[in-house]
Amino acid sequence: MYAISRFWVVATALAAIVVAAGLASLTDARAEPLRIPVLVPITGFLSLEGTSQRNGAELALRGSGVDFDVDDTATSPEIAVNAFERALTSGRNRDDVIAVVAPMLGTQMLALIPLADEFEVPMVTVSGTARITELGSPNVFRFFPGDVVVKAAHARYAIEELGAKRPAVIFQTTAYGQSGRTELDRNLIALGHPPVIAEGLDVSVKDMLPVLSKVRDSGADALLLHLHSGPTALVVRQARAMGLDIPIIAGSAMHQPETAALLEPSELDGVCAESGSSPISETNTDMLAFADAYRTAFDREPDAFALGQYDGVNMILAAIGAGAKSAADIRQYLATRRYRGLAMTYASDGKGNMAHSAVILCYAGNSRVPAIVKRYENLTGVL
Repeated sequence: MYAISRFWVVATALAAIVVAAGLASLTDARAEPLRIPVLVPITGFLSLEGTSQRNGAELALRGSGVDFDVDDTATSPEIAVNAFERALTSGRNRDDVIAVVAPMLGTQMLALIPLADEFEVPMVTVSGTARITELGSPNVFRFFPGDVVVKAAHARYAIEELGAKRPAVIFQTTAYGQSGRTELDRNLIALGHPPVIAEGLDVSVKDMLPVLSKVRDSGADALLLHLHSGPTALVVRQARAMGLDIPIIAGSAMHQPETAALLEPSELDGVCAESGSSPISETNTDMLAFADAYRTAFDREPDAFALGQYDGVNMILAAIGAGAKSAADIRQYLATRRYRGLAMTYASDGKGNMAHSAVILCYAGNSRVPAIVKRYENLTGVL
């Protein structure tokens, strides 16, 4: 553990030196330090995921020399818009804002994109909603594999590795859920096994038995979920309780330690999930150091949302270290450079999709720590 901690201290110190060198050149030109507002949902139905996003950004920014403030966007587009406008017009020179950590909720991102274009400031996010990078904005940079990537892995694992021929899909009726359902449908059809049933769930639904009964009656041989964390746990628990004994392959919410904590290890037996990464499952030195630092800072386990946002903010800090001095400089760096993060190597596909790989992880029934059972590298062919 000492070796890991020492590595982390050295790595952090080196990163701080690089950033400080970049900032030093700005001292004469600026009265105020550079700023990155962190706008994330830390209350509401996305609080687990949003808290991870905030923590990843904070861990990267602490000691970097870059100012940041955290603003809770909850789950309302209006609150997100107000938070964005407040952050950009707070009485300071708005030119000191070189980027924004933007909420992972798709409906909020869709509301913020016109503002980011108006203020010409890049947004880094871990939102999975496919559409946010399809609107032609030069200011959206996604550091978590979008649905085009993870749903390809999700469907391929169910069909090619588990041998499913009659998959069922349960999706959330939010923009996030609709986006994932579209990509799952597209991939399952391409693989020759379209869903035998696809059911949408509102985030307020607590009784999953009606929809699970439909799945059982359809004769499905695998259940694919694309739900937020709370509904994911409810579906898994109630499916096991009713004896629905078919493989469950969930969306990225299931990889979160907080979601797994809502279930007994026995309920997780045979449950798999797609994700961009799983920091608690990895054993390489750098990932162990990240996980150790994260636990020390926040007294909780890290997940892929935290790591993706951590990598995204560190790419901005790398840009500063390379001489970036403005939002325009940061945008140019993000759009044109490759960056080797902890989770994967990132590069824009021209639309701001930076992440192009995914993993499948599965629980064995005796622990809440999953094992990575399949890696899908460079699914988009960008790298």
